[in-house]
Amino acid sequence: MMQSVDVAIVGGGMVGLALAAALKESELRIAIIESHTVDSALGEIPDIRVSALNRASETLLRRLGAWPGIEARRAAPFMAMDVWERDSFAHIDFDALSLNQPNLGHIVENRVIQLALLDLVSQQENVTLFMPQRCQSLAIGEREAWLSLDNGQVVTAKLVVGADGANSWVRQTQSIPLTHWDYGHHALVATVQTQMAHQQVARQTFTPDGPLAFLPLSDANQCSIVWSIDPTDAHALLTMPDVAFNKALSAAFDMRLGLCEVVSERQTVPLKMRYARDFVRERVALVGDAAHTIHPLAGQGVNLGLMDAASLAQEVIALWNAGHDIGSQRHLRGYERWRKAEAMKLIASMQAFRDLFDGDNPVKKLARGLGMTFSNVVPGLKEEAMRHALGLKGELPSLAKVD
Repeated sequence: MMQSVDVAIVGGGMVGLALAAALKESELRIAIIESHTVDSALGEIPDIRVSALNRASETLLRRLGAWPGIEARRAAPFMAMDVWERDSFAHIDFDALSLNQPNLGHIVENRVIQLALLDLVSQQENVTLFMPQRCQSLAIGEREAWLSLDNGQVVTAKLVVGADGANSWVRQTQSIPLTHWDYGHHALVATVQTQMAHQQVARQTFTPDGPLAFLPLSDANQCSIVWSIDPTDAHALLTMPDVAFNKALSAAFDMRLGLCEVVSERQTVPLKMRYARDFVRERVALVGDAAHTIHPLAGQGVNLGLMDAASLAQEVIALWNAGHDIGSQRHLRGYERWRKAEAMKLIASMQAFRDLFDGDNPVKKLARGLGMTFSNVVPGLKEEAMRHALGLKGELPSLAKVD
């Protein structure tokens, strides 16, 4: 059995679904191919994989119609950020009031975002869902691409979009090389109960071993933690008894929220920077983690991926309306230049920030303290940085621009 579409999206996660939703008003026929079904039943304890959605991502999701589905499930706005270095005077804080913003973003479970988008996309008349189905082969022709699925079906498309994550099958089938390096850390993620209320403040401390973030959840005494640490230490923290882990976590966080108690499973994820040499090939485009992964230091990975989706949708719709071939590599160069530049800015800034806080050298500690103090007191400096982080500045796709 063969089905012809205009755009075949491989990957039905947050970014792939956002792309399909952004193409809702177009004449394009879309296929979404996803190997896993999504469990719609949320547990009492939030999932351990969460994202910090900035204003640009919120604006995009509102315009797509997904935000009510997110809020109806679970979303936690945060009103301030507090960042400091242990054993140093380095400290900086941000608050929504000083920026005339209702909040600084929302902490949302990845599955909640995915489910809200899936609700929309599953009702789109121009979308066919192949879920759960796996791709087995991809062949590129002069005017279309052929995707064979594990159930024997064949999908032909003018454009195949790889939205299938950091280990992208689409990227690998096209032999697109990666620029990459290992950050030398694993991120340990979990949900914890804190003795003191988080007061809707996102907190991050830089320790000699690596950064530790507490992200406030809907429950006033629950946080999602992201602890970037040496792989050997991460394994030890992963496998130690809960009581010992709770003590280690509370001490590493300077007891800022009192005693902490882990209330979920713990997982570790290797941290690597990846940057595809090509974001587009003939009949193929990459979005999200398939194109790039960055350090979770500032929580911008998902925001960057969602902007990829909105940007590609904008470019593809413009090409279609102009009567151009939407799968032509030449026609997709604008998308590639745009998103490569945005990704590289974030990769470079995260690496510079990580290098600055790496190590316990007294001179570097002094520089960090002076730099953060300077940023904290000079009028407009940290506000400008925060506006970029919120997605209120920069080259944004139309769907994500704040009015």
